[in-house]
Amino acid sequence: MTDPKQPTAGPQEQVPPPEGAPLGQVAHGDVRELRGPLLVVAAEGVGWDEFATVDLPDGPRHGLVLEVDRDLVTLQVLEGTGGMVPGGIWVRFDGRPLSIPVGPEWFGRVCNGRGEPLDGGPPVTCDRSLPVSGWPLNPVEREPPRDPVLTGVSVIDALMTVVRGQKLPIFSVPGLPHLALATQIAAQATAKGSSFRVVFAGMGLTHADITFVRDRLEERSAAGELVLLLNAADDPVIERLLTPRLALTIAEHLAFAEGHDVLVVMSDMTSYAEALREVAAARREIPARRGYPGYLYSDLATLYERCGRIRGREGSVTIVPVLTMPAGDITHPVPDLTGYITEGQIVLSPEVQARGVYPPVDVLSSLSRLMRSGAGAGRTREDHLGVASQVLAAMARARQAAELGELVGVSALSATDRAYLTCRDLVERQLFDQGDTELRTMEDSLRRAWKALTALPRQELTMLPLAMLEKYLPTGAEGGSDD
Repeated sequence: MTDPKQPTAGPQEQVPPPEGAPLGQVAHGDVRELRGPLLVVAAEGVGWDEFATVDLPDGPRHGLVLEVDRDLVTLQVLEGTGGMVPGGIWVRFDGRPLSIPVGPEWFGRVCNGRGEPLDGGPPVTCDRSLPVSGWPLNPVEREPPRDPVLTGVSVIDALMTVVRGQKLPIFSVPGLPHLALATQIAAQATAKGSSFRVVFAGMGLTHADITFVRDRLEERSAAGELVLLLNAADDPVIERLLTPRLALTIAEHLAFAEGHDVLVVMSDMTSYAEALREVAAARREIPARRGYPGYLYSDLATLYERCGRIRGREGSVTIVPVLTMPAGDITHPVPDLTGYITEGQIVLSPEVQARGVYPPVDVLSSLSRLMRSGAGAGRTREDHLGVASQVLAAMARARQAAELGELVGVSALSATDRAYLTCRDLVERQLFDQGDTELRTMEDSLRRAWKALTALPRQELTMLPLAMLEKYLPTGAEGGSDD
């Protein structure tokens, strides 16, 4: 029997909307709990992913519905719940998912992780809005990725070519220049015969990093070819979860409605995953591996799978996510799950950086599984795939020779093994190493690869047809060191 002295649950009390609220919207004031960035309010008739406005005496904030449990709605407050107390809070639900305006008006703009201007300009307004969660692409309507996206970085273009419509992540370690490489790719990338645009989404960046990114990408931004969304480390954690979704929504419209080829660079996805873990902990969810939520895989897939090409449409979305591996552990959940979803990886190595090479790519741990769809005759050059295979084989043989040399001494190695060590040094110095603002063409990259291969005896070049050796292999004074 119910104790008459105890209050019982009843219908949600609906208070009048605060002054200035739109007419016709009901404001719910029965706030039950504040947990970190989350707000729990009693309301009925609310749907998942619904957008909401939280009215406070000091001004409105915004929220997104994460969970609906009978009459209790859990919101993530985008600006955070700092300074909020349960009394005096009204929540108004819009009856639609969170949406953003989409269109060419984004070009040249610099905004924070919620799409609010950082460049001093007016808010971005467009004729059309789309939900930030996006729409799944029908697999039947997908076209296979093809044709190269040239980054101007020799080691990537020559040995692990990015293909239009591909998702190819960069795995790094804290302390390596992954942000410099990400901005270099965003500043230099192009695709032949197409209208090429870039969307850069930064997550959890320090203010020094934000300044670096803005300065490095200023030229492309001024040319109206770039959209910048920059989430700072001291911004609310919820904003970090929205930043890549806003970037991909903008990119999808530019690609599939406007006909552009769009490259989306997202750095750092580990910061995104940590924000997801923080929100999951605030929701009191049962943690899975390393404390991350059990749905981390599907959550990452909802981002990475938004790339591709659509049959009958000109545009494409290519994704290059950047993530740092804590303690260099490639089995960490974020790189591990990312590897299952994406088509290869570019791995940065402290050992390569210690040899003074930028970018410090470990080519034997890196690959682009779709490279054959974007390289070769009619796409890059007829010798591209052959020379790439030969360089990788030489680097693998050089690693074996170096390990043997550590045991018996380099002087005890055969002349062929020493030639492979020389070839590795030439490859790293001439082909891999370049300035962080240096732009190289594909022809220049392949020329450098051929010149490095001159350190090997001709009979060791078993992956290249004789006709290509005669046509491209430098002889005499043409070989040797490069400037």
